[in-house]
Amino acid sequence: MHLSGLTNPSARRAFSASLLEPLYGPELDAIAPLQTLDEGISGYSVDLVPLRQSLEALENKTPHPGSETDLNPVLPTHTQQIVDLVKVSLEKLPESKPILMNSTESPHEILTYIRDVGIDLFDAHWAQRAADVGVALDFEFPVSASTGKKKDIGHNLYDSRYTLDFGPFSASERDPKCPCLACSPISPASRLYHGVDTTDFSGETALEKASVQPHFTRAYIHHLLHTHEMSAHTLLAMHNLTVLDLFFGGIRDVISSTPDKFNDEVTRFMDTYNDVGDVFDAAKESWKQVEMARGKGRLAREKEKQEEATLGTTVDVQVEGGALE
Repeated sequence: MHLSGLTNPSARRAFSASLLEPLYGPELDAIAPLQTLDEGISGYSVDLVPLRQSLEALENKTPHPGSETDLNPVLPTHTQQIVDLVKVSLEKLPESKPILMNSTESPHEILTYIRDVGIDLFDAHWAQRAADVGVALDFEFPVSASTGKKKDIGHNLYDSRYTLDFGPFSASERDPKCPCLACSPISPASRLYHGVDTTDFSGETALEKASVQPHFTRAYIHHLLHTHEMSAHTLLAMHNLTVLDLFFGGIRDVISSTPDKFNDEVTRFMDTYNDVGDVFDAAKESWKQVEMARGKGRLAREKEKQEEATLGTTVDVQVEGGALE
C-alpha cells in the first residue's frame, strides 16, 4: 500500500489513520472477514519521485520538474524533509510490516532511511542507471579500512585515465573479490552443442570442472563505452547489482550481529565515501555525448576528438609560456 499524502503531514497522518479505523455497513461487508483495511495489507511503499518533485515545487514555486524516466535528474534529494514526512505516516501503523522505498539515489541515502526511518526494502534503480552511464560501483559496508581521504563510490569509465587501467572494476578490500561474472567470469565444464556439433563430432572432451577466467578490466570497458558497444552496460550492470547485493548483505550482518554498532558503521561509511556527486555528473555528460552520436560514427571519430583535445591543451600551454606572442 502506497503511503499517500505527499508533503502535507496532516494528510499523511489522516491517510494512515484511515487504514486502521474500523469499517461498518457495506464497506465492512466488502472486505469481510477483515475489520480494517490495514488487516489486508502486507506492507507499505514510499515513492520518492513525487515527494521530491512536490518539495522542489514548493521551495521554488515552479511546476513539478523532471520525470521518473529522466536519466539526468537535477532534483535535490530533500532527504531530511522526506524522513520527517515518512515518520508521520508510520506513527500509528504496525512496525511488523515491511516498508518498500522506491527511487533512492545513493547508498548514503539508503543508509539514512534505514537508520532514521527503518525502511526494509529498496529497488536497484540507481545502480542500474549507474551502469547505463558507464559507472562501475566500488564501495562496501561495513567499511573494512579507512584511508582518511574520502573516496568516490565508483569509477567513471568514460574517463581517459582508465584507457590503460587493467585493474578490476572494484578495488574495495573484499575477501573473496567481487563474485560478479564480470569480475569473476567462470568457464563452464561443458559447452552448449548445436546440431551435429557434439562431442563425437568435435572430438572435444568435457572439462573436469568449471574454471575461473581472467577478469574484465576497466580499460576494456572504457574501450567498449567509447565504441558504443552495449555489452559494456551489460557487464557493468552485472557488477553494480552484485556490489549493491553485497552492500545489503553487509547491512543485514551488522544489524543482526552487532545492532548497537550500526549507527557508528553508517557514520564511518559517510566519512569514507563521497556521495554520488561528481562521478555521476561527469559520467552522465559523457553518456549524453555518446548517446547523441550513437550509430553515427566509429572509434576513429573518438580518437579524432581525443587528438583535438590534446592539441588544444598543447596550444594553451604554448600561449601561457609566451611562445605564440
